[in-house]
Amino acid sequence: MKKKFITALFSVLLVGGLAACSSSGKDEGASSGTKDTTEDKGMDVIGQTVQFDPNKLVNDGEPIKIDYWTWNEGDPAIEMAKEYEKIYPNVEIKIVNQPWEDYWTKLPLSLKGKDGPAIFNIHNSQHDILIPYLAPYDIPVDDLKADFTSVDPHVIDGKVYYTDSLINTGNIYYNKAMWKEAGLTDADIPKTWDQFREVAKKLTKTEGDQITQAGFNYNFENYSAIYEGLNYQKGTLLFKDDGTKVNYDNKTTLENMQFLIDLYEKDKVGSKDFGKEAKQSFGNGQSAMVYMWGWYLNELNTNYPDIDFGVFPTPTPTEETPFAYDRYNGESTPGINKNQSEEQQAVAQDFLKYCLANDDYSKKGALSLASFPTKKSLADDAEILENPVLSAIAPRVDRLIWPGAFPATVEKTADQTLDDVLYNGKDIKQAIKDGQEKMESEMKDTDFTSLESSYEFFDEAK
Repeated sequence: MKKKFITALFSVLLVGGLAACSSSGKDEGASSGTKDTTEDKGMDVIGQTVQFDPNKLVNDGEPIKIDYWTWNEGDPAIEMAKEYEKIYPNVEIKIVNQPWEDYWTKLPLSLKGKDGPAIFNIHNSQHDILIPYLAPYDIPVDDLKADFTSVDPHVIDGKVYYTDSLINTGNIYYNKAMWKEAGLTDADIPKTWDQFREVAKKLTKTEGDQITQAGFNYNFENYSAIYEGLNYQKGTLLFKDDGTKVNYDNKTTLENMQFLIDLYEKDKVGSKDFGKEAKQSFGNGQSAMVYMWGWYLNELNTNYPDIDFGVFPTPTPTEETPFAYDRYNGESTPGINKNQSEEQQAVAQDFLKYCLANDDYSKKGALSLASFPTKKSLADDAEILENPVLSAIAPRVDRLIWPGAFPATVEKTADQTLDDVLYNGKDIKQAIKDGQEKMESEMKDTDFTSLESSYEFFDEAK
């Protein structure tokens, strides 16, 4: 999901990427910049627990150049690098931007030698590929925990190699014009799924047996994300006790799939045949509500600027606080290349601390990617809460769960399972059973272990 967003949003800005440059040896790593002789910059220390004191010399003031690799033109570290260079004129941070498809081929190869970037953007889906090349952060874990939420799942043997700077999850996007036409007001924002069904019915339009406006649309690759959240709301984990075996074939999955099917086949608020993709149908003004993650905000603003939409939190089974509101995924903080020189690693660690201590790093990323900042100092930031997606997520941050970067079969097979029931007429129980078997088969050679047990309210799971 996130990959698609980044590729779609920034592909028009990428012009083939910049060629990767070597920066390992002292000669190659030397900057052409001025030697810095001013230790006292006359600047304030920034940060809360993780603090950055700019009043020092970096690399003893000697010129040095490091590379920062990313796939994302909106990466907040790019702007932070410019600010860091202003403080330390002897440091040059060369931004090397690679398209997503090239990034994950070139980066691992580069990290194997001594010529790779000193610091680079991380996506948690590539954890297994990157972890052998990462140096631990030179920041105490307890300090990170004091300033950021969701650090615990990223602690490995008492060390952190990267964590979440931002998190995202699903919400309901709704068409405000359709909402008003149906006689609905803000007071009708549904809190439970039963209330949601009734609202969806009011938003549906038909001509004879044909739907002309869907009250709710989840077509094309939306089921897997929805069912995970629905299962978590009822206290059912995605993985079994040891965290290595998927937990798909169960009563909760059956209940929730039946609920989604009933929305189409009994309530008639949408249809499997009403548009191929929910996101496009909503953007074209054909569907009144869709379940989407934060990346969709930018897609709407870019591709469908005429749609007047709002966002509200995903409903829950009852108005009581659930085990978890939904799954989340994170945008990762940068990684440090352990194979680079000590001098380059030291500058990379200092730049990293500058980013993490600086609220602007998290805030710029949050507003750019419509993802909620994990930095606690920004939880009540007015500009953050003006964003419709972030304001919906804010009250729920503590009750979102991350299972880890699980194998792709968990979502791909789940989507195929629903297709088999909706489009191919397969028995729902058999489809779910077969889905479980396929997931198990395709995960048997992986070493994935769920991180659900690190969730603060894990003991409440049924």
